[in-house]
Amino acid sequence: MRQLRLAKDAMDRDWADPGLDLDAVATHAGYSRFHFIRAFKAAYGETPGQYLTHRRIERAEDLLRTANLSVTEICHLVGFSSLGSFSARFKSWTGLTPTAYRARHVGRGAALIPGCYAMLWAGGFRSGTDRGRLSNSREAR
Repeated sequence: MRQLRLAKDAMDRDWADPGLDLDAVATHAGYSRFHFIRAFKAAYGETPGQYLTHRRIERAEDLLRTANLSVTEICHLVGFSSLGSFSARFKSWTGLTPTAYRARHVGRGAALIPGCYAMLWAGGFRSGTDRGRLSNSREAR
């Protein structure tokens, strides 16, 4: 059970990474891929893929309510690489398309956070230190 919690923590931490690999998470937990899926579902009631999708959709709901970002930007920020699959999964989870969800929930609270701040907070922009490391690695060549 401890290994499953560690794997779940890793998914909670890295949920926005579109390249989050089930094999790597299973290996981190010390399980084979298929044994990990069965054990995770027995412990948490859903597969690791379903859990990760739900985490991403929950974060997208929050961004749709609070940030002045396009649906496409939110789709990529929460770890989906395809707008179509994001919209389909969002609708199956919430019963609304992302645009309809935003229309229903915006205006019921504080003003939307400007997109540039939301992108900076969510890691959508490279920080100055990342650019510095890149230029230093070029100079080293």
